[in-house]
Amino acid sequence: MAEPAYFDRVPAGIRGLAPYQPGMPIDELRRRMGVADVIKLASNENPLGCSASVHEAIRHPGSLALYPDGGGFALKAKLAAFHDVSPEQITLGNGSNDLLEFVARVFLGPGRAAMYSQHAFAVYPLATAAQNAPAIEVPARPADAADAYGHDLEGFARALNEDVAVVFVANPNNPTGTCLPAGQFAAFMQEVPAKTIVVLDEAYWDYQAPETRPDINALLARYPNLLVTRTFSKIYGLAALRLGYGLSHPDLADLLNRVRQPFNNNTLALLAGEAALDDQAFVEASVALNARERSRLHEAFLARGLGVLDSHANFLAVDCGRDAAPIHQGLLASGVIVRPMASYAMPHFLRITVGTAEQNDRLLQALDVVLAKAPASTEA
Repeated sequence: MAEPAYFDRVPAGIRGLAPYQPGMPIDELRRRMGVADVIKLASNENPLGCSASVHEAIRHPGSLALYPDGGGFALKAKLAAFHDVSPEQITLGNGSNDLLEFVARVFLGPGRAAMYSQHAFAVYPLATAAQNAPAIEVPARPADAADAYGHDLEGFARALNEDVAVVFVANPNNPTGTCLPAGQFAAFMQEVPAKTIVVLDEAYWDYQAPETRPDINALLARYPNLLVTRTFSKIYGLAALRLGYGLSHPDLADLLNRVRQPFNNNTLALLAGEAALDDQAFVEASVALNARERSRLHEAFLARGLGVLDSHANFLAVDCGRDAAPIHQGLLASGVIVRPMASYAMPHFLRITVGTAEQNDRLLQALDVVLAKAPASTEA
């Protein structure tokens, strides 16, 4: 069938895109395979849900006939106090993904390239291609390195050139869970030209050990070309409401806000974000659960002869030592949704979210059954 005539006017980058594929929803698995009892460990959501104070905050949001506060004044004030920055340094997004799109729209295009790591978040190449911009994918650290599959910032520095307009760095990285050594990102920033924007994507920041985290305030004070992105979708459990934000120099925030859609954050999301920030006890409980269960899962996977990358996030990248697709399908049949990594050029891997103790027990029980039926490793 011939393409419609208007395809001729679509930029080549968009014509070549494949839509982003999210983790399978629970209802889809129920429809597709008729499985009634399903758990989802595919999209790195908080298994504890969100704070009870969030539910209370959004019970009485006021009139839904009125537009939300387009500037997000109250939430930005809380975020500014929380991070010890000024409100003018904050850009609100419909999820932190929105911030990635803002950067791409403002700074990328033909002749203005993006740089990112191999095995990094799928939205970086999507946002780049949508602007018809060149992409420089830096090879990840080798599989036999101590930081296997992680970012190679020395490789990034070597690949920098006059055409690189945006550098995306995920720390910790999705889908590998790898984390940059303390101080390495700060050293990299010294190598980046002042006209090149660096996006430090910290969606999983809360799950890192504090000693591994870069000093964001010091970096923001020194580098006006730095944008740090955060999300309420992970640790705060607000994935359904789509709320994220960026921290940067006020001049950079001003540029990003120029392309931000009017009312990109709805009233419920803004209220939920304020309440979530006020309940840091919930955050601490979520971090503690994740640390405990992540360690337990890591050891359990190793005991089953599987490889596991050292994760600093709320998921584990598990190397099945063979094509992971049959194992993924077997888990789906048992009602356990995890994420296959073939689309990240890691066909032997599954990305598995750390759940509650009960969810993780069920995962391991299902995995034992699947592995007993799965073909043996094809590795030499």
